[in-house]
Amino acid sequence: MVHRRELGGTTLILGNQGDLFGNAMTWWDHETGSVWSQPLGEAILGPRKGDTLELLPSTLTAWDAWREEHPDTLVLAVDAWQTGFHLEDMAVVVDRGAEAVAYSIPPLRNAGVVNDVVAGFEVAVVIDPEDSSRWAVFSRRLDDSIVDFELTPEGLTDTASGSVFDPFIGTGRSGPLGDQDLDRLPAFTAFPEDFLTFFPDGKIWTG
Repeated sequence: MVHRRELGGTTLILGNQGDLFGNAMTWWDHETGSVWSQPLGEAILGPRKGDTLELLPSTLTAWDAWREEHPDTLVLAVDAWQTGFHLEDMAVVVDRGAEAVAYSIPPLRNAGVVNDVVAGFEVAVVIDPEDSSRWAVFSRRLDDSIVDFELTPEGLTDTASGSVFDPFIGTGRSGPLGDQDLDRLPAFTAFPEDFLTFFPDGKIWTG
């Protein structure tokens, strides 16, 4: 997940604090020494306790899947070990502040796309049924209306107008609304058992 470092006119410098909170990474900011929770983007100890960073759209995916959609991307090559995270064991989390929902990957792959409402905001959670490393979350608000989507061979298709969009970037492809792009929404992946640690009132969608 990715957070904006600017807060109240100050750009924070953050480092790995070294401890875990709820089985997840914590940071510390160099200015005050406050400790931050990565999933929450919130300071949990120190002078900045209660402050929250803005969550930005990002994705945890395979390099091949990313490069297919973004062929001009540059990558920082460093020595590293293979990750132990498997997306099949995780969930896509949509956190809208007043409500958070985790969409478990296996039933999400069976659905292809889920049209839902989170904290009063209409969302579409999309995944490639053949490749769980390709997923995205979009707003369903388009052209002053709320649309429902289905995943078709052509792409992410508005069931009412037949307009087609790229299912993972959101760019319009064809149809009456195809001259518009979908708004990509912030979302991240987490293990379902850890999700409830940070969002005890959250919901887990299982299809």
